Amino acid sequence: MKVEITVQKIGVGHLVVLKGDVDMNSSPDVRGSIAEVFKQGPGAKALVIDLSGVRYMDSSGIATLVEAMQNCMKQGMKLRLAELSPSVRDVFELARLSSIFEIFPKASDAQAGL
Repeated sequence: MKVEITVQKIGVGHLVVLKGDVDMNSSPDVRGSIAEVFKQGPGAKALVIDLSGVRYMDSSGIATLVEAMQNCMKQGMKLRLAELSPSVRDVFELARLSSIFEIFPKASDAQAGL
């Protein structure tokens, strides 16, 4: 299944909403959409990625999010993930990344306090 990517401006940054599977086939699209956010220049303080619509994520999807975190750190931005499905949360826990990323139950929680 092809991934649907929606990017919208929020108060202090951007919200990226992903729907579908984030795998080897769709990761380049996700990476490109996130790269567009970084091209918009300084000023954004945060990137929130809503994963509520993602049923499956493989290692290439994880690598894309790690790369996004590295880019956020370079630009002094926060990266926050929201609404991980149980299967995606399992991948994060297996990879021991749930302690590395800021993960929130809802996208609205991730946007709070930015």
